[in-house]
Amino acid sequence: MTSPADLTLVSNDELSDEERIFNELIANEQRIEPRDWMPDAYRKTLIRQISQHAHSEIIGMQPEGNWITRAPSLKRKAILMAKVQDEAGHGLYLYSAAQTLGITRDEMMDQLISGKAKYSSIFNYPTPTWADMGAIGWLVDGAAIANQVPLCRASYGPYGRAMVRVCKEESFHQRQGFEILLTLMQGSEEQKRMAQDAVNRWYWPSLAMFGPPDDQSPNSAQSMAWKIKRFTNDELRQRFVGMLVPQAEILGVTLPDPDLKWNDETGEYDMGEIDWDEFFQVLRGNGPCNAERLERRRTAHEEGAWVREAAAEYARKQALKTKAVA
Repeated sequence: MTSPADLTLVSNDELSDEERIFNELIANEQRIEPRDWMPDAYRKTLIRQISQHAHSEIIGMQPEGNWITRAPSLKRKAILMAKVQDEAGHGLYLYSAAQTLGITRDEMMDQLISGKAKYSSIFNYPTPTWADMGAIGWLVDGAAIANQVPLCRASYGPYGRAMVRVCKEESFHQRQGFEILLTLMQGSEEQKRMAQDAVNRWYWPSLAMFGPPDDQSPNSAQSMAWKIKRFTNDELRQRFVGMLVPQAEILGVTLPDPDLKWNDETGEYDMGEIDWDEFFQVLRGNGPCNAERLERRRTAHEEGAWVREAAAEYARKQALKTKAVA
């Protein structure tokens, strides 16, 4: 795989003043801001990554929103509602960050509901039991934290700053999921089986969240050269597994990987092979809930048209009032 350094080996004599300044900012760990010059490829990479991240937050509301009316207690309902609300907020932060790169909110939403834009494949799996709320919090949000904390240092300022708040709230989500599973594992045998079943179903998709293996990830090297990303997919996945093992022992659940074992030589865990065929099938739109997720998002967008129209008309009238007073 091409190293990040190889991608920036261009003679200063061949660079424009703008390119030289851009490279110096990146090299000196300084932030690129919206008004700064940036390469078109850098801008396009950020739009793709940030908008996909935003889409994932918005689509990610659906699997858990499914359980708000069926949560087992008022406390659980309130916590789950707060979490889903957080996810909506994360999507808005990220759409706003992407807009600073020159793409509009309408363009991004059209790309999502038309199926042109991608979002995290993890949200195309069903949530048949309450234990799924625990597994999603512990595994999915845990993977999100492992992936997103380094993004707080992303070279693009609006993205890095948005991620600071997102990560603080994601840590609450992860603890909430862990506590749900811990409560179930201290309950009846049926509750324990339900918790273990949820972990079995969500473990492998959560590992796939970090993306394909490094040798199959065409964008990682350049993103790292630009310091958008700080670690490769496999490095992040390895870190995540290292965090999960002791937590699983506390919970009393078994991670569904018979090949998982500590390697004294590498100082890391060896693990089994992810089913990448399944990952790419889901990514291509062939997962268990792909069609359902997009259809619900499309319907909500269409039914919310009157709200957007009313807001735009109100803004127009307020602008006219302000102009008249001036």
